Amino acid sequence: MTDKRDRHQALDRRFDFSLFFDVKDGNPNSDPDAGNMPRIDPETGHGIVTDVCLKRKVRNYVEIAREQAEGCKIYVTEGAVLNERNRMAYRSLRPADADKPELAPKDRTEAKHLTQWMCDNFYDIRTFGAVMNTRVNCGQVRGPVQFTFSRSIEPIFSQEVTITRQAVTKEGEDKEREIGRKHMIPYALYRMDGFVSAYLARKTGFTAADLDLLWEAISNMFEHDRSASRGMMTVRKLVVFEHETGLGNAHAHHLFERIAAERISEGPPRSIQDYKIHVMKDHIPSGIKIREIC
Repeated sequence: MTDKRDRHQALDRRFDFSLFFDVKDGNPNSDPDAGNMPRIDPETGHGIVTDVCLKRKVRNYVEIAREQAEGCKIYVTEGAVLNERNRMAYRSLRPADADKPELAPKDRTEAKHLTQWMCDNFYDIRTFGAVMNTRVNCGQVRGPVQFTFSRSIEPIFSQEVTITRQAVTKEGEDKEREIGRKHMIPYALYRMDGFVSAYLARKTGFTAADLDLLWEAISNMFEHDRSASRGMMTVRKLVVFEHETGLGNAHAHHLFERIAAERISEGPPRSIQDYKIHVMKDHIPSGIKIREIC
């Protein structure tokens, strides 16, 4: 996707991208404020998947696929104590004080070195950014990669399925049976748009190799994130717009308007075969390359 470059050389060009993924017989992103039903836009009925939900899946993939790779630790993981993550930077740069309960940079130079150490060692920090100004202060980073909320192409139909459990909870209560409920969507196709800033990449050290890993993680993020509640989730298409310059050669929304999902069947949709995803490559502004990764 990108030229081979040194891992420490940041990007020098901008990227925008669109991702299409679908769900079948599952709940792609439950809403705790609505009894764990699928997230929905109440005015239009379209389904929503948050940016945080998809970033979690990217993190999980990188953690699995690059477990031992240099610079590919994951900062936000299940059960992680973030102050202890931050303390790793102090152990490297100021070991004599590293075990103090509260730590802060002595000056701007040290603050810059601490933040850079975290970017160099944690893939998700230099990619998505992080707020690290806690009791063990390593600063704050704005990441070069940003996702929008995903929205379903059409309004979704959410249904509630009752399930039962044959095993009992307590000994001697043979008549006790558990009844539960699962929320699921029969089928929905979602779209998410994203952005990669060359300017912010220079600040965090996000490189061409990191970008290649991002495309790999997005393409495979559902393959190692299976669960009964999420049903069958699949990445259907990832379209990338590569600009010639860091500032970019066109507005992102003009590029996104060149991609559309068209319904080609009647009745309720039940598979990707009910849609056709168009990438209109005619009249693309000069200086833009289009890549379809999957």
